Amino acid sequence: MKKLYLILFCSAFLGFQNLYAQGSPDYNGGLKVKFDEEGKKYLRLISWAQVQASYNDDVPDDESSTSFNLRRARILMFAQINEKFMILTHFGLNSLNSNTMHPVGKGDGSQLFFHDVWAQYNLSKNHAVGGGLHYFNGISRLNNQSTLNMMTLDNNRQSWATIGLTDQFARHIGVFAKGKFGKLQYRVAINDAIASDLDTRNPEDADYVGTTVYGGREYLGSKDAGKIYAGYFDYHFLDQESNFLPFKVGSYLGGKKVFNIGAGFFLHPNGAVINEGTVVNPDLKGEDVAIFAVDAFYDTPLGDDGSALTAYATYQSSDYGKDYLFSAYGTGSMIYTHVGYVFAGDKEKTRYQPYVAYASNSYDATDDNRNVFSIGANAYMSGHNSKLTLEYKNQKFGDSKTGIVTLQAMIYL
Repeated sequence: MKKLYLILFCSAFLGFQNLYAQGSPDYNGGLKVKFDEEGKKYLRLISWAQVQASYNDDVPDDESSTSFNLRRARILMFAQINEKFMILTHFGLNSLNSNTMHPVGKGDGSQLFFHDVWAQYNLSKNHAVGGGLHYFNGISRLNNQSTLNMMTLDNNRQSWATIGLTDQFARHIGVFAKGKFGKLQYRVAINDAIASDLDTRNPEDADYVGTTVYGGREYLGSKDAGKIYAGYFDYHFLDQESNFLPFKVGSYLGGKKVFNIGAGFFLHPNGAVINEGTVVNPDLKGEDVAIFAVDAFYDTPLGDDGSALTAYATYQSSDYGKDYLFSAYGTGSMIYTHVGYVFAGDKEKTRYQPYVAYASNSYDATDDNRNVFSIGANAYMSGHNSKLTLEYKNQKFGDSKTGIVTLQAMIYL
């Protein structure tokens, strides 16, 4: 029996290695501290940083076109005392720049905070339940994207479809179940909606009467708008991806042959609210939020020479309520795709991966589409563990058109 447990543990651990060490000949499993000889009790640590330099051609005359940004600085650790129980903790900061820094590190941008803290109980080899601040999201693969191994410079913004509206940086407080039946993997969750969100518009203000805003929990009460239901299901036709942790891989650099199709959902009854009355006599009514998506992911080596192909496509239908439009969020639909190619080369040396990405977002509230085109290239010096990314992104929405060139250096250990 002990041998069986050890085999199961090693299988899970190797799956985690596949998840985080794509293409790196040097990583060798990262930093792991064992507290017993069999490896059943352990602590695993991961640390990473992403530093950016950008040129933006659309800034006010009194601002510089070039800027520097600490995009992410994170530490993730998880531990277990046996095969049944696990706890994960993940903290760090995002987007620290000259505008968000504080003289003594007290500004919003300077603050470390928890991204994930959850406890998990393994029901069996293939199924588990847990709860806490977690990342077992619905909708699509990109809404569950790992920030360690993205192929593009960053995630497609509109795919993180609820970030800051119902959650804390794409994490909710709630309970989840995850696992697999053969080649079908699943994750489902029931969560609380955040009590305050990025959409601070007040439906009782004159400017917003008749306008759908997010904030049903605040205006309708948590009983009517407090719970969220989410899930994602994907079928793995070829190599099986690890679901040890929730974070989806962006590119395996030919380390696996993967073809998955998936579908997901996000439901927030009465999550948005509209004032169908007046400022003097408000009549607040809830608007159900329902987001659905289908997607496909393909990653494969193209031969024995190190060349590889990564491709992804998704269609997302977003209903935030009647004619909802706020910042990156809006009732309507989205298509998104990206394709990358790794040139043949020695895995012990630097490898190069050019890529292109395109997104088109349509909104019920306007005739204008938000179109985003990106072209870039990765230089992998040690797989995803040490890489440089250069990307040009062009975004057009109505009269607004921006072009940004960004160089990012990333290391994770």
